[in-house]
Amino acid sequence: MSHEDVCVLIPTLNEEESIESVIREFKALGYENILLVDGHSTDATVEKARAAGARIFLQSGSGKGQALKEVFEQIEEEYILLIDGDGTYSPGEASSLLEPVQKGRADHVVGNRFGKLQGGALKKLNMIGNKMINRFFALIYGIHLTDILSGYRAFTTEGIRLLDLSTPGFEIESEITIESVKKGLRIAEIPITYKSRPAGTKTKLHPFRDGLKIILTIFRMAKTENPMFFFGLIGSIFGMAGFLVGLYVARDWFMWRIEHIPLTILTAILIIVGIQLFIIGLLGDVMASLHRDMMRELHRTRK
Repeated sequence: MSHEDVCVLIPTLNEEESIESVIREFKALGYENILLVDGHSTDATVEKARAAGARIFLQSGSGKGQALKEVFEQIEEEYILLIDGDGTYSPGEASSLLEPVQKGRADHVVGNRFGKLQGGALKKLNMIGNKMINRFFALIYGIHLTDILSGYRAFTTEGIRLLDLSTPGFEIESEITIESVKKGLRIAEIPITYKSRPAGTKTKLHPFRDGLKIILTIFRMAKTENPMFFFGLIGSIFGMAGFLVGLYVARDWFMWRIEHIPLTILTAILIIVGIQLFIIGLLGDVMASLHRDMMRELHRTRK
């Protein structure tokens, strides 16, 4: 397969210990269109990448999501291979990810790190968090993927430009996956090797803070892809709160004839709001189904 129509996209921030070897390995495999998007590194990342033969794009803001959203508009090649510059992914597996998109079997390929995970590459806490997030994603969107947070992916440039991306940070991988589902893109997973970070490099990911952001992003985007889950869950919380307050009011009335007029009004409001949110979820679910059908038809017409 030709490598001329592939842009190898590498987002970086202070990756001087690993970036040069990553780029040189891609060069040795015949990939000449290597684009590094840098988040204002304070070390020698940019200089080493330029010396190794990569083109440099400096993002205007900060955050991995902001960088990718900005640089996607600048890419002219037909296919994009996205890989982190920290040396944890193997450039030698690039062809495995690109093959499904280049042969028209998929629009978006995700590298599954758990397929060939090396010992010690993921801390136990990160592994548990990843599995929880993947199960949460499957629960909401009904699509079972093993590693929605993978940083090694392949896309068609046409497909990636259909996505409405807005998150600025590490939530970008989950948003790209969700938007791909929403826009009806064909997603495939390929097992890949995931290695420990090279000595001297540090992760920028904060497990609790960034994990919470990712979970909130998955939940927030459910309001358009799975409104029944989003509004139904919130409606259930309101309804349950109304039910519990109502039990307290009813107990005091039947046992001691004590009236709680304000709490009675609050009970009615909470239950009514819960029912209304549930109805909104039902109506939204119908609209989401119609939207998915429309996107599938549009996708067929593009073939």
